[in-house]
Amino acid sequence: MTEHEVAAILGAEGPFAREVPGFAPREAQQRMAAAVAEAIDERDLLIAEVGTGTGKTFAYLVPALMSGRKVIVSTGTKALQDQLFFRDLPRVRSVLGSRAKVSLLKGRANYLCLHRLDQAVREGNPDRKVAGQLSAIRAWSARTRYGDKSEMVEVPEDSALWPRVTSTPENCLGVECAFFDDCHVVKARREAMDADVVVVNHHLLMADLALKQEGFGEILPGADAFILDEAHQIPELAGQFFSQSVSSRQLTELAQDALTEAQGVTGATSQLLEPVDVVQDLVRRLRLAMDPLPERGPIGALDRHEAVHALLTELRDVVAALADLLAGLGERSRGLANVHERAQMLSLRLDRIAEEHSVSDVRWYETWPRGFALHATPLDLSAPLRAMRMSTDAAWIHTSATLSIAGDFQHFSRQLGIEDPRTLHVESPFDYGRQALAYLPKDLPEPAARDYTDKVVAAIRPILDASDGRAFLLFTSHRALRRAAELMEGRVPWPLFVQGTAPRHRLLEEFRQSGRGVLLGAASFWEGVDVAGDALGVVVIDKLPFAMPDDPVLQARLEALEAAGINPFMGWQVPTAVIALKQGVGRLIRDVHDRGVLVLCDPRLSSKGYGRLFLASLPPMPRTRELADAVAFLQAGHAPD
Repeated sequence: MTEHEVAAILGAEGPFAREVPGFAPREAQQRMAAAVAEAIDERDLLIAEVGTGTGKTFAYLVPALMSGRKVIVSTGTKALQDQLFFRDLPRVRSVLGSRAKVSLLKGRANYLCLHRLDQAVREGNPDRKVAGQLSAIRAWSARTRYGDKSEMVEVPEDSALWPRVTSTPENCLGVECAFFDDCHVVKARREAMDADVVVVNHHLLMADLALKQEGFGEILPGADAFILDEAHQIPELAGQFFSQSVSSRQLTELAQDALTEAQGVTGATSQLLEPVDVVQDLVRRLRLAMDPLPERGPIGALDRHEAVHALLTELRDVVAALADLLAGLGERSRGLANVHERAQMLSLRLDRIAEEHSVSDVRWYETWPRGFALHATPLDLSAPLRAMRMSTDAAWIHTSATLSIAGDFQHFSRQLGIEDPRTLHVESPFDYGRQALAYLPKDLPEPAARDYTDKVVAAIRPILDASDGRAFLLFTSHRALRRAAELMEGRVPWPLFVQGTAPRHRLLEEFRQSGRGVLLGAASFWEGVDVAGDALGVVVIDKLPFAMPDDPVLQARLEALEAAGINPFMGWQVPTAVIALKQGVGRLIRDVHDRGVLVLCDPRLSSKGYGRLFLASLPPMPRTRELADAVAFLQAGHAPD
């Protein structure tokens, strides 16, 4: 099927216009569909930035289903993955009358593991709440077809029980598992093997292509095309998946699983008790010793802290000794052999992270209240990403609303190791000139000022009065968010919804239902949040979203750019912040009927030369520095003349 035929399907005379209620033919959508069809047909690489409201999901699903090829579609989150599979794909297949087989595939941690459930039931649990959850999961296990834990709304996603009844690549027993024939992960992979279109998420895609970790490697090499939606997330995710990491949780689970598996082997428990206790004790003491240190930093900071360095050295020695001990015991039990492989892997990773003379890796640590992780992250991710693509001999289509800097794709393509890509830039069909107004308040201090957040809250109060709430306040730090919430709590007439006080989905649902709420959010609310209609009329952004300077990977990357003769601020920090700002701005107009005011508080947009680059990257909406204009727009519903 040609690109023109694919575009015509989405045209005024096509089946979507006839069969989908409210469907409006859009030239931008047709252009994207044609470009995707051509890329799939020619196994080409395409970078497509598509403005909000274009309907990019239909624009790539139509050519994917009509191509007759095997296509992997990857989304940014599991929630988007479910939306794509359970809502969008069935609709497109129905309109097209397509018989293409489709399947949904998630990472193994999303599927109930029958072996580990059996272990958990045998061990029991003295905690009444956990015991109740275990009973519910056991009852569900008898009736579920897919074993996808998202079906189990009775058990919270963050329950401590889930890691006990799901598997990881390290602790899966594979074909030697007694439950292998009924394994939900195996069944999901078999369906994916047989499918024409497989829906995955970026975490799963990267884990398998980068690390061969998820074990469905036989599926991916057979794909003719990869379509990556929300592709702006790929560079950051790549850093996670090409890293070598060891966490306190991995070490603790290794110790616990060693004792669990030892129960079926005579004499094994007595041999393992002491080294397992030592591992767990060292993990606990190491975390406590890291308390005086910053939450994240280079490994060198650990080496310079005498007590931490000594404990880390001892931990390396003990994990290596545990691996040696398990090597002999593993010959008597498949379960212990698996634990031995994990101990050996963690030992090797600890050695790599401790390597002092590596020039290709950034070695760093991070801590949280009850744990820590140690990482070795490649400084340059473009080479492994390029190798990953080359290994597939397939079309690669990257799409998002935020991939370019003022129309230039160089920053994104450089990070992914893409040279001379085919690109497509499609403007949003929304009429930003009529639907939106950007207001840049005057007289705000520099963002570094101690009272900056106080001044921001004062500056936006008249806007919130004019809109009667109905606002997102997006912050670049949790500290600023907390301060703003403190200043507004009990002093404004609108219901406040503050990130951290309830799960994200619940805050959003309650915000929509309130009709006049004010939601205060940080990083996770800048993207993937869709509130169309009257519930949202204002989006406030407190500062330009530059990355935090305490990130050791960022610091090393900036130093490398400088050494290569590239200005790290303009070559990396500004482009990355532009992409993040575009995501936040994208929350405002989600529908052709939406109207709203975007409040950009950061005075650097006007006072610094680079501010022009940020403004040039935003949708083409009128701008004003006059409060009266913004208030008039909210009251009249149109931009000032």
